[in-house]
Amino acid sequence: MSIAANLVIALIALLHVWFLVLEMFLWTQPRGRRTFGTTAAFAEQSKTLAANQGLYNGFLAAGLAWGLLLSGSEALHVKCFFLGCVLLAGIYGGLTAARKILWFQALPAAVGLVLVLLT
Repeated sequence: MSIAANLVIALIALLHVWFLVLEMFLWTQPRGRRTFGTTAAFAEQSKTLAANQGLYNGFLAAGLAWGLLLSGSEALHVKCFFLGCVLLAGIYGGLTAARKILWFQALPAAVGLVLVLLT
């Protein structure tokens, strides 16, 4: 794999670790509420749902990290699968929740997928 593709994948994985932290641990804190534009009451009511969402972001980060540890066709398949998952989640979130998700999740995944497929 190219260094550029692996760097983009590593950055996407780190982003998803950050999403995990925001959703699982900072959701009800000022930083989490500011990031997602929620009120204290809403954050408190939805913290279990947010933590579940954060856990899924952790799984995406773990899958991308796993792909970085592999080599050959195994690496290609794992990276493409998890980048595809991130891309689809980003598109869905961008269309249903907030447009900015398209820029912070879907676009990096699309760039990563293109870089992986070009190598």
